[in-house]
Amino acid sequence: MEFLLALPPAYLIINSFIFGVIIGSFLNVVLYRLHTGKSLSGHSHCMSCGKRLRAIELVPLFSYLALRGRCKGCQAAIPSRYFFVELMTGLLFVAVVATAEDLASLLFMLVFTALLIVVAVYDYRHLIIPDDMVFLLTAVAVLQAGYLLLMSHDTLAFALSFGAAFLGSIFFYSLWYMSAGKWIGFGDVKLAFPLGLMVGATAVFSMIVLSFWVGAIVGLGILALQYGLRKWGRSGRFLKRKLTMKSALPFAPFLIVGFLIVYLAEVNVVSLLTYAF
Repeated sequence: MEFLLALPPAYLIINSFIFGVIIGSFLNVVLYRLHTGKSLSGHSHCMSCGKRLRAIELVPLFSYLALRGRCKGCQAAIPSRYFFVELMTGLLFVAVVATAEDLASLLFMLVFTALLIVVAVYDYRHLIIPDDMVFLLTAVAVLQAGYLLLMSHDTLAFALSFGAAFLGSIFFYSLWYMSAGKWIGFGDVKLAFPLGLMVGATAVFSMIVLSFWVGAIVGLGILALQYGLRKWGRSGRFLKRKLTMKSALPFAPFLIVGFLIVYLAEVNVVSLLTYAF
């Protein structure tokens, strides 16, 4: 992107990060009020004592650190996810800006990334993927595909992207159907389509494989951590869910991580396996 390359790298990174954490702060509001009937325009307040938060208490990242993760009024703990959503959004926005090829693609991907953060955190908290978020993701992915078609006039690539995205959804549907919903949720079936459409026909396979790899690594890592904590007599209170081999894990975060690795880093699983063996 010429207009971005003309800027000093440090200036670009800092401004992308600042913009990202501001958006992340808004995403926290969306996550807190989504499907609760509460308006997004209401004033922010402490969830424990109801105290209205001042502007100085709403500065992304810094307010959480300055308050040491506690409400200034009642000293109730502020969920750490607020800090991590802001931080994650800032870092991802930097990565998106650094890899964008043109302004339109940048705008599509920034919106797409923000929606993905909402989906990932919501699924982690509630083990469900909101249909309205999937609809918005699909709308952005279709617009992006239409833009690429308009720019390249490559109807074959356009059709192949839709076909690959559909096949990705069919794969997850088969897992959902064969397990009667025990292996994977139907929300993941729907989520796979916009993710597949965004990465394109040649990357859908890599996205799916990486999502399972990430899920396996995280799941086994948590099991190992729990075992180590029990062995050393630690409580592990920060692990809010006790995990076993039969536990249900939210799969959307893993699918989203697989998507981001493929989209941002252009990782190709086939090339990796070929190189390894």
